[in-house]
Amino acid sequence: MTAFHFAPACAADFDELLALRLRALRVSLEALGRYDPVRARQRFTEQFQPAYCRHIVVEGRRVGCVSLKPAADGLLIDQFYLQPAWHGRGLGSQVLLALLAEADEMGLPVQVEVLKGSRANGFYQRQGFVLQSDGPYDNYYRRAACVAA
Repeated sequence: MTAFHFAPACAADFDELLALRLRALRVSLEALGRYDPVRARQRFTEQFQPAYCRHIVVEGRRVGCVSLKPAADGLLIDQFYLQPAWHGRGLGSQVLLALLAEADEMGLPVQVEVLKGSRANGFYQRQGFVLQSDGPYDNYYRRAACVAA
């Protein structure tokens, strides 16, 4: 297991986090013929809420980010990106389990939107997320609240 911690993000981190998003999603988006840095900036601008965004820090270095936001029915995991060098090493699972533990403490379900064709679909399904619906480019998953007895 990799030791990590969360650190709060702020509005001044926008450019750094946008660059992370572009690096993390590039391969998946190129495979779908949808890599467009201008569109990615626009979408990130629309979604970025620093109050909910956290850096993922390993050995003093920022290696990713994630947002856990209030949603109409529970919580929404958004902007979950790791530097490509950290893909497939188990850190994403550790981060997700920490977020799910927070949601479970609150007794809230968790939602996530995942790019169709991305390996992230299987990642979330392995953690108990169930496909609720799909759109032209994204799948929408939900994990029910797990409340301790």
